[in-house]
Amino acid sequence: MPGRPLAVQPPPLERPSPPGFTFPVGACDAHCHFFGPAGRFPYQPARTYEPAELPLERYEQLMAWFGLSRAVFVQPAVWGRDHRAICDALERGEGRYRAAGLVDHRTDHAELARLDEAGMRGARFNLVGHLGSLPTPDDVRRTIDRVVPLGWHLLFHLDAAALLANGEWISELGCPLVIDHMARVPVADGLEQPAFRLLLDLVAQDNVWVKISGADRMVDAQERLSDAVPFMAALARAAPERTLWGTDWPHPNVRFMPDDGHVADLLPRAVPDETARHAILVDNPARLYFEGRVP
Repeated sequence: MPGRPLAVQPPPLERPSPPGFTFPVGACDAHCHFFGPAGRFPYQPARTYEPAELPLERYEQLMAWFGLSRAVFVQPAVWGRDHRAICDALERGEGRYRAAGLVDHRTDHAELARLDEAGMRGARFNLVGHLGSLPTPDDVRRTIDRVVPLGWHLLFHLDAAALLANGEWISELGCPLVIDHMARVPVADGLEQPAFRLLLDLVAQDNVWVKISGADRMVDAQERLSDAVPFMAALARAAPERTLWGTDWPHPNVRFMPDDGHVADLLPRAVPDETARHAILVDNPARLYFEGRVP
């Protein structure tokens, strides 16, 4: 018997508020997605949500509106291991884009070489249960053996519970890795909550990077976005040379659809120093994704 139709995710604001600051030349959105065209790049049948049709051109409107120069696309779960859409975007970007994919120890060396040539630089692991089956620590370690020799890093999508459950073995991996969206710790639990203290311990390691993105995933309403600023500030202070920023556009699977301009304006509040912001927006992503491979 067929299941119930998947609810279509709402689209982002077509014309978000203009940011209250100017992005520097070379600024990179280090975490974003696009969806479609589904007729050309069909989604996997077992997906857990139905995205709105938001192809690359729609994202590029946001780039132009904000004045962003570069972007890193993260493979969404709805495409699974089919990376044709992202590879098409990488080709069309003519060097302005990089990507992180859903690859693991089962991905053969020929496919990894093809993705590397296209511009992929990371292997992402979802440790949040609602997005499907979870990788084991052994799965991750076996993937390291395949992707780190290419100069890639690992990305981990976690929430607070997943970080507490998996933080110990993640801390022992030793390879370059990125924690997405501040591990989605709930701001209501404060800066001293065990998950955030563990996150700070992780980013103190020289191999661990963090994205101060996804503030809308840490609060329950638009008017509470600013509650994420102290968390962003603490992480940026802890690892100024390993902090990244991203829009997370178009915000799949969120509880409310944020105004992207208001999301962007959290950054200068968390990092008021212009030199430090330049590192987060330009220097750090350039080093990790565009100018070479972090050892």
